[in-house]
Amino acid sequence: MTARRPGAGATPGARAGAGEGAGASAGPHTGASSKAGPGTASGTGARPAPDTYGPGTTFAADVTGTAPGARGFDVFRREWEAQTGEALPLPSFDTGASGAFRIGVRAAKVHDAVVADVRFARFLGRPSGSHELGDRVLVHLMTHGSWRFVGLGGDGGSATVTAGSFLARRNGAPALFDVAPGSRATVLILPTSVLGGSLGARRLLGSSGSAAMRVLTAHARMIRETAHELGRPGVLASRDALVELARGALRQEFDDTEPRLSPALARAAMLLADEHLTDPGLTPSSLARRLNVSLRTLHRAFAGTGEPVAAYIRRRRLECARQELLAPGNAPSVTEAAARWHFTDGSHFTRAFKRQYGETPTQVRARIAPSPRSR
Repeated sequence: MTARRPGAGATPGARAGAGEGAGASAGPHTGASSKAGPGTASGTGARPAPDTYGPGTTFAADVTGTAPGARGFDVFRREWEAQTGEALPLPSFDTGASGAFRIGVRAAKVHDAVVADVRFARFLGRPSGSHELGDRVLVHLMTHGSWRFVGLGGDGGSATVTAGSFLARRNGAPALFDVAPGSRATVLILPTSVLGGSLGARRLLGSSGSAAMRVLTAHARMIRETAHELGRPGVLASRDALVELARGALRQEFDDTEPRLSPALARAAMLLADEHLTDPGLTPSSLARRLNVSLRTLHRAFAGTGEPVAAYIRRRRLECARQELLAPGNAPSVTEAAARWHFTDGSHFTRAFKRQYGETPTQVRARIAPSPRSR
């Protein structure tokens, strides 16, 4: 098995090619190729220095066909280490005599945060060696079935997380995991900064249907789908937005009138817009739908940036068009650039371009390499 490493970050408009079913494309004992090299995991809550961020890392493995017992976990751990070049950021798992670790996973890692979509054929056993992970916050968002935790929080308590609900906890090992066969969940592994000292050894159990949780879920899904295309700036932005959105959702600080998470929501929307600049359907309304927020909430989040949503999209498209016109060689004509970046026509494109850069697209292209195509 080999791990592949990407080049620079994705070009605007590139679309993710990740599969939709967790673990769907991998065989029982194999995982999909990694698309990024290793980074260094951190168990601390402080944001790492920007130069420690590498490209996003993706991971896929399917051990649903593995025989019951410890073998499933061992196979899974070897897959993670082979694909990412890092230690698995989870404690060891003891399935005992009658348990099983048979799951399929598709995951993305952006520095010290992991987003994993998990499907369960059979999952019964006890985590062990929680010290291996360091201090983390885990958020379990159930989409199908149920996940039972026994021995939570050091008080012997138990909780069952059903479809449409979530459980957030520190990584102290429960006495027992028992997941109904056929269940599916999204699991977030996050630095403790999402909660500070407010959670302690307790757990939070709630609905995934709140506005804050819908935004968090949408951003987590976007990270899983696009992590393999992100360079360092994208990793930094997506990781920070994930942490901020999780902090607000878990502290119940986010609602339609709450300004504190507006910067994180705006960053998430900008990252999503940058991935779809060549999409003719890209609008403020489409961004709001993808992020599961109202259009009004999205506009309010952008108010703090000093630039409306539509203006951001237009500016980024103009920047991309200018880069193409300045490129040596077979640069597009003004009409072609206008069409590619979804301006109504060449005249509209020229007026918008001149307002932003003080010169026309033709003048820019002529200054670099005059060509009949640029006229």
